[in-house]
Amino acid sequence: MREILIDVTRLIHRFMNKRLPTGVDRVSLAYVRHYGPKARAVLRYKGGKFVFRRAESATLFDWLLSLGTTGSPLPTIYKGLLTGCLVQGVAGSFLINTGHSGLESDDYVTMLQQQRVKLIFAVYDLIPITHPQFCRVGEQAKHLARLRNAMRAASGIVCISQATMDALASLCQHHEWVMPPATVALLAPDLPDATQTARPIAQPYFVFVSTIEPRKNHLMILRIWQKLAAQLGDAAPRLIIIGQRGWDYGEVTTLLEHSDVLKRFVTEIPACSDAEMVNYLQYAQALLFPSFSEGYGMPVVEALANGLPVIASDLPVFKEFAGNIPDYLNVNDETCWAEAIASYAAPDSPQRLAQLARIRGFVAPTWAGHFVQVDGLLAELSQGEARHA
Repeated sequence: MREILIDVTRLIHRFMNKRLPTGVDRVSLAYVRHYGPKARAVLRYKGGKFVFRRAESATLFDWLLSLGTTGSPLPTIYKGLLTGCLVQGVAGSFLINTGHSGLESDDYVTMLQQQRVKLIFAVYDLIPITHPQFCRVGEQAKHLARLRNAMRAASGIVCISQATMDALASLCQHHEWVMPPATVALLAPDLPDATQTARPIAQPYFVFVSTIEPRKNHLMILRIWQKLAAQLGDAAPRLIIIGQRGWDYGEVTTLLEHSDVLKRFVTEIPACSDAEMVNYLQYAQALLFPSFSEGYGMPVVEALANGLPVIASDLPVFKEFAGNIPDYLNVNDETCWAEAIASYAAPDSPQRLAQLARIRGFVAPTWAGHFVQVDGLLAELSQGEARHA
């Protein structure tokens, strides 16, 4: 196979700023883990693209896989920048960009074309374009530019779900863009296996795993908890919200910080280790996932892989990997969500027991399966070029 280059600009920036890995970061780390032993690192800096040598790449990959906990990467980065200032011998190499960074710039496309690398670009979702009301101002234009440039410059596209692939194909048709060869490669859960640990809280509780932002629909769930507390008092179930604060979270955090009722029944955990996450999942009544839109939905996969029932919004993407196992509800039907939560909170809930039986048939996607699809795409692109040489 052709040489592989991995753009690690986003990962380096985030870990050097002590940020916790997002879902996109975890995907990027999986690519480092899979391709790192035979790949070189790429860092974009001040408008240039620096390709590190194998030695510096290996050191940098190890630092990234430690989530930035093994000292400073700066000596390796400085050495890599010095030795990589003259990019030579990269024409025809596959350049994998799973972090979305840089592609909104036309200059990035020009640089790739001049160096004749073959860009492989991951597309997670089209939410800033299809649901701009849930995103920051300016994100729609930025993501549109990113995808326009990807269609111009990419040799291959990796979509994380068929729903994302279908949305991308529709966008290309609308704008009369030519879509490069693409594959669908589902994402795998990365959480460790559950161990026999102490239950985190004594009362029945639900978990809501997500960055706090409007698209995730935290407000509806908090309104439900206010009503449950009023109706049931101390018998009301607890809610554990696991996730960092993203953007436009004012109403949610106002409730969390100033509602005396919610303070008794709702716990916000902005930082949670993987082991702690598994502990919360294994004792919960269910995962709540009332999102308005998703490109995938990793918490749903992680919950089911740990044997935890899921109550989720009725989005087609969840059915790609979860089938009919979760209970799917209308995202706008607050009454229906409240009834389901009350049902799942009850001892020996028939609805919950029925889903536990269905979960026994769940088969989680794997990274091995993901990379079978990606490797197949790379092989197809290489063979296609050979046929036309």
